[in-house]
Amino acid sequence: MSNDNNTNNLINNSGKFSLRKQIRTLYITGILGNLSLTGAWVVILAARGFSLVQIGFAETVFHITSLICEIPSGMLADIYGRKKMLALGNLMAITGDLVMFFSQDYALVLLSMPFHAMAYNFASGSGEALAYDSMKRENAQAGYEKYVSNQSIIYRIASGISTLAAGLALYLGYRKSYLISALMGCITLFFTLKLFEIKGSKARKDKSLLKGMILFFADSIRFLYNNSKAAKLMFLNSFVGAVDILLLFFLQSKLKSAGISNWLLGPALFIMELGGIVGARLILKAKKARYVSVFIICTTGVLTGVLLEHTSIIGLMVLGGFISAMADDAIQIRTDAKLQDMFPSEQRATLISISSFTFSVIMIVLSPLAGYFFSIW
Repeated sequence: MSNDNNTNNLINNSGKFSLRKQIRTLYITGILGNLSLTGAWVVILAARGFSLVQIGFAETVFHITSLICEIPSGMLADIYGRKKMLALGNLMAITGDLVMFFSQDYALVLLSMPFHAMAYNFASGSGEALAYDSMKRENAQAGYEKYVSNQSIIYRIASGISTLAAGLALYLGYRKSYLISALMGCITLFFTLKLFEIKGSKARKDKSLLKGMILFFADSIRFLYNNSKAAKLMFLNSFVGAVDILLLFFLQSKLKSAGISNWLLGPALFIMELGGIVGARLILKAKKARYVSVFIICTTGVLTGVLLEHTSIIGLMVLGGFISAMADDAIQIRTDAKLQDMFPSEQRATLISISSFTFSVIMIVLSPLAGYFFSIW
């Protein structure tokens, strides 16, 4: 960022604001929030003796909750504060981990799923909105793309480490693993509470919660209707991202079918995650590239990954996953920065949540189709 001399001057009724400290704290919460011993929760449940049908139903509960809560969580962040919703998300994650810690039967496993889903929902949109509006307050929003790139790298590395740590979680057992996860959540909450609050909306305070949220949602839909370019960007970006996610998901099974050994599977998945890091860095070097060119190149990259997956040659399959992750993160970062410039501050978290909702809907539609596609080829 180029405004280093201006990052410590903002004063409001909550005291001194430091952009540098705000972004640093968001990075810390990003690291802590994505590092987890229990990220491979499907493997943990399978090791506990639950059937694939039971695990699949638990995942369904997670996604249904996520769909229901995604947009309302964004609206609440805009109306009541992004920091508050991030903290609430931390509390949801801690609660979900503790429920899983105490779970001895399937009922409590199912009960933990909505908490974990809502933890994701309350984090989705709030962090990005808080970061962008923090930068906007200091006229430093030109640095937002770099911020998203860094957060993408944090996510990819943390996800890779969490994947590699699946064996440790199985060794420790689910109770110790979820207790450690809950303690990590408490540390994350500590840092979240150190963030500086920046609300999106100053309206709706005189209205009931339900009426305010309905009006707020109507305003957001009206914005998308009047800004078709933003709506198209949200859809196209979600579609490309869904194809990449599904490719990486089904590669776990396809690599096993291709003959990869158990001890090489984790490192292979980690290598594919590293593709996202490369993409996150490359997009920063292409600031002058037209969005259409970036979109075409990245879409081609994801489709190339799909084609390489079908070779059934392990090395090429891993390369395909690497290229796909690289292209997905690059287009995600460029699109996110472009959309943030279009979104009004008072509706920012809501519109980001609508984008996430769009992604979830596309995933629901494409998942069974992808399962059929990858099973016959």
